[in-house]
Order: sequence, then C-alpha cells, then structure tokens
Amino acid sequence: MKLPRYVKMVEVGPRDGLQNEATPVPTEVKIELIERLADAGLPVIEATSFVSPKWVPQMADNAAVMAGIRRRPGVSYPVLTPNMKGLEAALEAGVAEIAVFGAASESFSQRNINCSIAESLERFTPIMDAARQHDLRVRGYVSCVLGCPYEGEIAPAAVAQVAARLYDMGCYEISLGDTIGVGTPEKARAMVQAVAEHVPIAKLAAHFHDTYGQALANLYAVLQLGVAVVDSSVAGLGGCPYARGASGNVASEDVLYLLNGLGVETGVDLPKLAAAGRFIAEYLNRPTGSKVSRALFG
Repeated sequence: MKLPRYVKMVEVGPRDGLQNEATPVPTEVKIELIERLADAGLPVIEATSFVSPKWVPQMADNAAVMAGIRRRPGVSYPVLTPNMKGLEAALEAGVAEIAVFGAASESFSQRNINCSIAESLERFTPIMDAARQHDLRVRGYVSCVLGCPYEGEIAPAAVAQVAARLYDMGCYEISLGDTIGVGTPEKARAMVQAVAEHVPIAKLAAHFHDTYGQALANLYAVLQLGVAVVDSSVAGLGGCPYARGASGNVASEDVLYLLNGLGVETGVDLPKLAAAGRFIAEYLNRPTGSKVSRALFG
C-alpha cells in the first residue's frame, strides 16, 4: 500500500464551515478568510453557496463574496448550487466551478429535501446540462457515506450507486462525506473500495467529519488505497446539525500536519494555514477546533 506523492487539499471552511453559524459573519471577514487561505497555498477553496437565504441565511452574501475575492491563477473557488436558480445566480457572479450534493441514505434525502435519492439526482440533470453549456466544472458530493442519523450504517453498495450516477452525469470528482463522523478506518476502506469499482480512485475525495475523533485515522486508511484528494475545514469549523455531539469537519491544520509527517506534498504552508484558522476562531470568539493550532499557539 503506497501513499500518494501529492495530495490536493480542498478547503471547505468558508462554505461548509460557516454555513451553520447562527450569527451572521460579515462579508469582509469571509473574504479575508478566503484570502488568507489562498496565501497559505490551498489550491481549492470552497467559497460560498448559492442557496436560498431563507434556508441558509449565512450564505446570503454569496455574490458579494465572489465579487470581493481576488481570484488567483491556479486556485479554484467552487460554490454549491443545489438548483437551477442557484446556478443562474452563480453564473451572474462569474463562477468557474460548482458543486452538487446527493445522499447515500434515503431517509436523509427524504427528511432534508423531501424527495428520494433518485429524484434528487434527476433534479441535477438540467444543472449538468447548463454547466456543460457554460464550460463549468462540476464536483459531486455524496453525504452519509459511513452512517446516517436516521438509518444508522449505510451499505457501501448504496454509496457506490450514488457516486457512480454522479460520475456518469459528468462530475469530474466525487467527494465522499462522512456527514455525521461515525466512520472507522476499516469501514472507510471498505466503502472506498466499493466505490472505486465504479469510479476511478483518482476521481475520489475523502470528506470526513471528526465527531468521534476518527477522521485522521480514516484519512490515513483511504490514503493507503490511493485517494489523493482530501476535504477539510480550517480550525475544524462546521459540522452536521443532525450529528449528536458533532465537533465539525476535520481541521485542515491537523490534516496538513499528518500529510507533512507522511512526506506527502501539498504545497500548503502550515504556519500560514494555522494563522488563518486562528483569525476566524478569534472572530467567532471560540477556541480553534485544531489540535495542531492549539499546540502552535497555546
């Protein structure tokens, strides 16, 4: 089992990390966070989400965020667009990459978007068609890949089916999300192996939450299978509101420390990344969720 020489780190803090914050985070703070993350060398920064402000008020300033950031060569700034209205708004904001979400759990899909998995995927067809017309890259997310708050364990075959459908629809990469952070290394390996029978391993990303403190162990397990894209959130921001005791996404600083220790290249600067995490944690007036950052800054 050989580790990848290079891992692409996908930073989801500005979107997935901040979207459930109850108090509005000013646009200028979001822009500053994104700029600091780009300064740290992150190649992909999920910038915002084009969803209804009724459902996700934290993302109501999506167009202002996209207008305010300095888009740098070599850095991608994907945004979430769950429907055509969101895509149209994203196009007006000049985005170059979008993301769509599916779930591996029927119960999760029904309770969150009031439709079946199959119906949710069908809704993406016009989005994929429009993305092709406008030369937009589309990333696909699959949630609840290692467990569901309503169904418990999810069969790897169910994850593989949704991932394969998104890949066949035209998503260039499929991010596999342990939404409630219940996975363990062997279960993570089995899930990725099942998906890799339908989607090339080079097209898969790991998106693990750290609710039970297993995210880094799970990442190491799937890195050994050849997964070379990792989603993470600076300062461990975010988390699923449906996960009991959820502590958020795995912290980008902790992931980078692991990768550095393994001799895996990322192009990301740890002190600058930790400083970005400290910036947003201090603004939110809470301790960082990164153990590495706490060790560096005390």
